[in-house]
Amino acid sequence: MSKRKQPASRPNSWQRELLGQLTALADADHSDLRVSGRPHIGADGLVAVPISIRTDDMRPAPGGLVLREVEDFILGLSADPAIPPLVQTTHNRFAGTPHVLQGNRLCLYLDPAREWDPTAGIVPVMNRLWQWLTDAAVGKFDPATALYHPVGGVLHHTPGTPTVVVREPVPHRPTTFWLTQRTANRLDLTSSPAGTHSYRTPILPVNTLPLGAGSTLAEVMTVTHSGATHVPQPADVSPAALLTALAASALRAPEGTAQHFVLAVRHPTTPTAAPFLLAGRLQPQVSDALRHLTRRSSPSRLGSLPGELRQARIEWCYLSDERPEVTTRRDTQRPVHSFAGAHVHIWGCGGIGSWVAELATRAGASRLALCDPGRITGGLLVRQNYTEEHLGMTKAEALATRLRDISDDITIDITDPPPAPTLLDAAGHADLILDATVSITVGRFLDLLVQRPDRKAILAQMATDSLTASLGILTIAAPGTRASLSAIDHATGKYVLADTSLEPYHPLWTEPAPGDELRPTRGCSVPTFHGSAADLMATTASLVNFLGTQMRHPVSGTHLCAQPHTGITPAHRFIAYTMLDQ
Repeated sequence: MSKRKQPASRPNSWQRELLGQLTALADADHSDLRVSGRPHIGADGLVAVPISIRTDDMRPAPGGLVLREVEDFILGLSADPAIPPLVQTTHNRFAGTPHVLQGNRLCLYLDPAREWDPTAGIVPVMNRLWQWLTDAAVGKFDPATALYHPVGGVLHHTPGTPTVVVREPVPHRPTTFWLTQRTANRLDLTSSPAGTHSYRTPILPVNTLPLGAGSTLAEVMTVTHSGATHVPQPADVSPAALLTALAASALRAPEGTAQHFVLAVRHPTTPTAAPFLLAGRLQPQVSDALRHLTRRSSPSRLGSLPGELRQARIEWCYLSDERPEVTTRRDTQRPVHSFAGAHVHIWGCGGIGSWVAELATRAGASRLALCDPGRITGGLLVRQNYTEEHLGMTKAEALATRLRDISDDITIDITDPPPAPTLLDAAGHADLILDATVSITVGRFLDLLVQRPDRKAILAQMATDSLTASLGILTIAAPGTRASLSAIDHATGKYVLADTSLEPYHPLWTEPAPGDELRPTRGCSVPTFHGSAADLMATTASLVNFLGTQMRHPVSGTHLCAQPHTGITPAHRFIAYTMLDQ
């Protein structure tokens, strides 16, 4: 029989070191800092030290935190040097202030991994506390940027629960949404059923929760009612209304099903903003008890619940809040943002095209048309964007499967290869047509599309060199340009071959030398270029960034680039078609 680990009865060496530093600091600055009580160690091993700080010099500005002449705190010293000291108040007067957690803990470190240096000791901690109080007094903290400010400043999450994904707007009024099990680890919240296993989930609007939402059903029903913790507001949900909403949804779900709910919490300073969302659930056995109770007599009052149901634990699900009104894409200011919402044709889904397709999908393209009837074999996995599960599939079909796994919002079409007549209209409705085939037939078809009078699409070709796959070339025919891609490429090649400063790029227009290409299998296998996934991903990513820039303001011409490890200069050069002697 194993013995339970007993809590430490004495501070460890690290805690004693910090205590010594704190005592020395208080002795040197006794007018502003005082150790006001004896340190004691808790069951969690944290050494709690009562301290007092004189704050009468911190004059509050309008809207700032009102401080007393002397403020008392509890300084918590962890036994682990990797964890910075904690600071708590001995009251809840600061509740509702940005960067105050659950009413009494001050958020001194947003990112301890980057901000906390244990070798510096206690002095920076006290400096941070002093600065925190100064900033709070003058109202420097922006409540709109305090991430969990509406819900007590902390993440509500119970280990082992699935993640709830939210992408649709959620109103700040009582309503019903639906949760659909997507995977063992994911539930999707939508305004209408998304499958046979979608279950009703009540949306319950409440006002700010400065102390958090609680951990039991009784606590949740109490804190969501305005009279318990703050001034009544119309958005508050009474205990009876919350219980009725939970019971009504539970009755419509099968036995043994967990009952979920979502709290839509109004932001304390921006009430018209999108509400903060918390997703909670009752375990299946608790949900069943609620169902059985409701079938006998609808519970309209908190007191009507049995004690074991009142004390039932609420499990909080991690919530992936992806609503456009509360999130900013990480690539918003990058060149690939030009692909957002775009309709793109990619002809050729090999070493370059397969990576272009993924980058465009991740950038938010709304529709992709893929063309490549070639089949996937094991050797291609060295450098193309496929997996073992794709062997035997056509490249276009396999790539479509992969891209749908990346994005739920994208539409994928599989097209016939050029010169299929069905593609003649592509230039009129697509935003971009990209040729990554190195096919003469496809190139000639693109030359026809250039002349289409209704051409909307940017026409482009991407390729790499045979020896290293570390040189990239992107040729663009902007809308309104009558010159074909082959004409632009021919004129650019003539220019590059005559320029000695661009000699490293000459292989892009000359026949491969013996040994520049490889034959991947024995016998009469078709020669191909050397290259790894690292080469193709890096070169393609550079070309996609150039293309993204061009999609905003397209200019006909050619981009040349070389990866840094080649040592080639210039590493990038754009040659506009208008500057060429045609």
